[in-house]
Amino acid sequence: MVTAGLAAYVQALTGFAFGLILMGAVALGAMMPLQDAAVVTSVLTLVNASMMLSKGWNEVLKKTLVLVLLSSLPSLVIGYLLIEHLAENGVVLMRILLGAIIIVSSLQLVLPPKREKQPASDRSFVTFGIFSGLMSGMFSTSGPPLVYHLYRQPLPLVAIRETLVTIFGVNALLRLGVVIADGTFPDRHYWPAFFAIVPVMAGTQLARRLPLPISGKHLKLIIFVLLCASGASLAIPGLAAALQLLGS
Repeated sequence: MVTAGLAAYVQALTGFAFGLILMGAVALGAMMPLQDAAVVTSVLTLVNASMMLSKGWNEVLKKTLVLVLLSSLPSLVIGYLLIEHLAENGVVLMRILLGAIIIVSSLQLVLPPKREKQPASDRSFVTFGIFSGLMSGMFSTSGPPLVYHLYRQPLPLVAIRETLVTIFGVNALLRLGVVIADGTFPDRHYWPAFFAIVPVMAGTQLARRLPLPISGKHLKLIIFVLLCASGASLAIPGLAAALQLLGS
């Protein structure tokens, strides 16, 4: 619950990293199976997106929204099936994948994309939508590919933020639908994790009213270091275990 509140606080300040922080912390602490943690993250992402859009979403880029959602749905199902398979047959590989995704994605905090002079083609939004759906299906972290691509576009920042948050919320809802249809909702003894909705709401409100007294650049650097440490802590032991298996 503390981690969820912190992740929501960071997301509200930076527009990024909610799922990465939460999934990384859950995996490091071995709090619950990653496939169940992804379901909890989907629910919390939906709550977080609803709060951030509660004041309106008039600036959403409707064409971009449609392109990304239509292209992300098939890959979301593929990602979900992949994580379910790895949960049964490749836990080590799953931890390596999550660690690598966290490290690569965190680079966006310190290496922000350069804005282009001309808008990208529709095909590019479809491509990034596919990658986003895949990551959403696997770990409920659909943000990194889209954050990188949309912030390169010569578009109003408000429109970009609202579009991203809307996509995150819809993807979370779609993933929950897939989970319920597949009958793999977390067991009852994991349901107390959903009480993290309360600190998520509190963290989002706190970020609006009491942001940290440091510059955005320094905040992103701190988060980058923490995410890299988290990703490395997941991936390196997993790689060592994988090498041992190959050696034997």
